[in-house]
Amino acid sequence: MKAVWRAIGTPVVASLIAIVMGGIIAAAIGYSPLQVYGSLISGAFGGAVQTGNTLAGSVPLILAGLGIAVAFRAGLFNIGAEGQYWVATVAAVWIGYHFKGMPGFLHLILILVGAMVVGGLWAGIIPGLLKAYRGAHEVITTMMLSYVGILFAQYCIEPDGPMLEPGYLPQSHAVAQNTWLGPIIYHSQLTWGFAIAIVVAALVWWILFHTTFGFQLRTVGSNPYAARYAGINVPLYTILALGFSGILAGLAGAVQMLSQDHRLTQSFSAGYGYTAIVVALLARNNPFGVILAGIFFSALSTGSQNMQLVSGIPQSLTNVLTGLIIFFVAAERIVPMVIRWFQRRKSNRLQVSLPEGGRTDG
Repeated sequence: MKAVWRAIGTPVVASLIAIVMGGIIAAAIGYSPLQVYGSLISGAFGGAVQTGNTLAGSVPLILAGLGIAVAFRAGLFNIGAEGQYWVATVAAVWIGYHFKGMPGFLHLILILVGAMVVGGLWAGIIPGLLKAYRGAHEVITTMMLSYVGILFAQYCIEPDGPMLEPGYLPQSHAVAQNTWLGPIIYHSQLTWGFAIAIVVAALVWWILFHTTFGFQLRTVGSNPYAARYAGINVPLYTILALGFSGILAGLAGAVQMLSQDHRLTQSFSAGYGYTAIVVALLARNNPFGVILAGIFFSALSTGSQNMQLVSGIPQSLTNVLTGLIIFFVAAERIVPMVIRWFQRRKSNRLQVSLPEGGRTDG
């Protein structure tokens, strides 16, 4: 029970503290915290369209966040999900407009599988092998490869780039329209990509907690020395964990492309791979927690636009909230310390008030 409270309660309390501090900051610069948060909530969940847009925005965060959570479970820090997201998107777009004669369903599966394979190889081959056999820290290798992936994707649609569509804007050809994921709520951005994200989250949870592979992966993450003593091939699981993480980041890119963008542009990604790190941290690497954390951060993003229109407060307040949440979740010991401080303070007040009550009654 204590472990469950720690897994669920700490991120919730950390988020609440961050929200309260964000309200204090808003009040300090002359805005009403109630109006600020009211406009934030109404912008994110004020109607079917707003809710649909919020859920749609959570899809890449959920999928990429699941990938980072898997790496964290294996004791690895996949900081390069952004690059894996980009290279997988390049592969998805290329497959999407090169095989237009295929039946839509088969073409859709080919796009998703192709993107996942590329994302998995991008994370598992170089960072995985270097980590497993040479001890190179995956933070450095995944981060460096992330820059390579982003620059490669941008090169593909630059003048004379291999995927550039002739025209005024630097963009690629569009993927076949019969592979686009259809809407769930019309007039909103919500598509069947959200259903894919939910199914994948359940699948990742099942793999992690109900399969031998997941158990061994978590054992390597908990204690690699004990895992090696138990006969687990630690280098192999290191490579597989990073590859699995890259597969999910690649799937995020493919689903986002098939749901929203349909072609590669310079503004395709909004830093989903980086925000997904915070999503995984807030969810404490629980796949179902990743769903809630992804929706939460998407709500901050979609709601902040309405917040700026209604209350006039800079949209960057959401960045402040995000930073505060990261701080309180990362410094998780602060939350139990604050709780214990309140408990001690309450206990001291009771001890002081009891004798006074006794004199009054007497």
